Amino acid sequence: MTICTIGYEGLDIQAFLSLLIKYGVRTVVDIRELPLSRKPGFSKRGLSDILADSGLDYVHMVQLGCPKEVRDRYKKDGSWKQYTKGFLQYLDGQGDALEELAAAAAESRCALLCFEADYTRCHRSFVADALHERFDIDVQHIDVAEAKKGKPGRPLAAAA
Repeated sequence: MTICTIGYEGLDIQAFLSLLIKYGVRTVVDIRELPLSRKPGFSKRGLSDILADSGLDYVHMVQLGCPKEVRDRYKKDGSWKQYTKGFLQYLDGQGDALEELAAAAAESRCALLCFEADYTRCHRSFVADALHERFDIDVQHIDVAEAKKGKPGRPLAAAA
């Protein structure tokens, strides 16, 4: 079983949909705490409608979004180390949500959605790592730059 992750930074909605189709994604799991965007088509309602029109499912899991306090602290101090610590502490208390996500991944090929193109600087990588560690779910990070070149996304190392 594999779960994908994707950030929509730098993509328009058509390029985003193309990547989802290319990687066989059936369900987009939006893990933004606030699923709003200035980019056309990426706010919750519009995205849900566009995905449905394309035969894909949309699920918003607010409990796996990065809490405002953690985001605000990062905006203030710019410390990725502190951001990581804060989000991982929060994520430790989200076992039920992770179980729900693992169950969804067992039923449908899912992609965790957030904004940042670079998964190494996004909380979705921590959620994906938790799924890998707790449920032995493989992870494939869809790298927008690589995907545009026609290369597959970079998988998580098997031995974590």
